[in-house]
Amino acid sequence: MSQTYSRSRQKAEIAFSHARSQFFARKNAAADELNSRAKSRQEKTLRLREARLAKELQDRAAAPV
Repeated sequence: MSQTYSRSRQKAEIAFSHARSQFFARKNAAADELNSRAKSRQEKTLRLREARLAKELQDRAAAPV
């Protein structure tokens, strides 16, 4: 059951659809950027934790008994 709209209504619908798709594209891009930053932060934290634990283990092994 399709309705026929006036030409101006059709143009408005198309313009709105275009604007809405751009909005969601920007929103998704922003979410992707946040996820990327969170992932890189977690990876860096893990690398630093591993380096710290390795150094602590090395320091304990080198410490006089």
